[in-house]
Amino acid sequence: MISNQILQNTIDGLKGITRIDLCVLDMEGQVLASTEKQPESLGAEVAAFITSPADSQVVHGYQFFKVFDENQLEYILLAKGSNDDVYMVGKMAAFQLGSLLTAYKERFDKDNFIKNLLLDNLLLVDIYNRAKKLHIATEVRRVVFIIESSRERVNTALDNVRNQCGSKSKDFITAVDEKNVIVVKELAPGEGYDEMYKAAQDMKEAASIDGEDVHVALGTIVGEIKEVSRSYKEARMALDVGKIFFDDRDIIAYSSLGIGRLIYQLPIPLCKMFIREIFDGRSPDDFDEETLTTINKFFENSLNVSETSRQLYIHRNTLVYRLDKLQKSTGLDIRVFEDAITFKIALMVVKYMKYMETLDY
Repeated sequence: MISNQILQNTIDGLKGITRIDLCVLDMEGQVLASTEKQPESLGAEVAAFITSPADSQVVHGYQFFKVFDENQLEYILLAKGSNDDVYMVGKMAAFQLGSLLTAYKERFDKDNFIKNLLLDNLLLVDIYNRAKKLHIATEVRRVVFIIESSRERVNTALDNVRNQCGSKSKDFITAVDEKNVIVVKELAPGEGYDEMYKAAQDMKEAASIDGEDVHVALGTIVGEIKEVSRSYKEARMALDVGKIFFDDRDIIAYSSLGIGRLIYQLPIPLCKMFIREIFDGRSPDDFDEETLTTINKFFENSLNVSETSRQLYIHRNTLVYRLDKLQKSTGLDIRVFEDAITFKIALMVVKYMKYMETLDY
């Protein structure tokens, strides 16, 4: 359960204090961590010690100790030397490893709880019972972040985000699939969406490795632990909808999705029927680049003819001519608010359909 690197760091620290060499082995006698470059081979002696009733003994100038995870034998610890001082150091080191096992097991239990909470795998009564058992506060404000990384680097991103959040943080950092790191963040009093957006920026920087493209999505802030799964689903939707309609953003919040989150939930057959009715069998893709640029810029400027013509570097009459031409071909005058809404939704629906076609099912 504990990584070999953690074991190595632990015994290196103990040797730095005590000047006594230590070695940790598994139940098959394989060396997991050692302060000696080439620890002596004691495979037969370790095997005999494992089956013996003794918790410690001296063999060939080494003190042998058993390290338990509750009642399950997990590691064998060797301390080099046979005097009383080495025995005391060995006992302390074995106790330290046992404490590490307990701490990591508790974190593992919490990790499993959070994963099941996010995925809606728990009954309401189980949520509160298990939270109480694991000493997790149930009535504090939290928000869920999803950090999308590559499959090859998700573990590194997970470690980096954990380091960025800090060991004393009340946040939960985990992964529920091969590409995404999940952060369930607890808010301090007075914190809101502005602070959470800043937190998302910090997470993005921590997860980005060698300039890799990383996206961060966040759900809404919830007040109870039973609502955390809703914030997770919102963040998941924000991640997907952001790729469709806000592909220029690296950080996207569910609260900023607007009408995009409604379009995302429409069935494809209904979308096709809508486009067919609006454009009489045509598609916005049939418009030339100049027309599409004009339409998008017109929408960006809130249907303002003067500002749009200025930004396009064309005469106002030229813009009016283009809009008149568009009206003749589609029957929609996007200078009229109602027609503009219809046209804007149609463009978003087409974008949504094209995105869905790229997904593998």
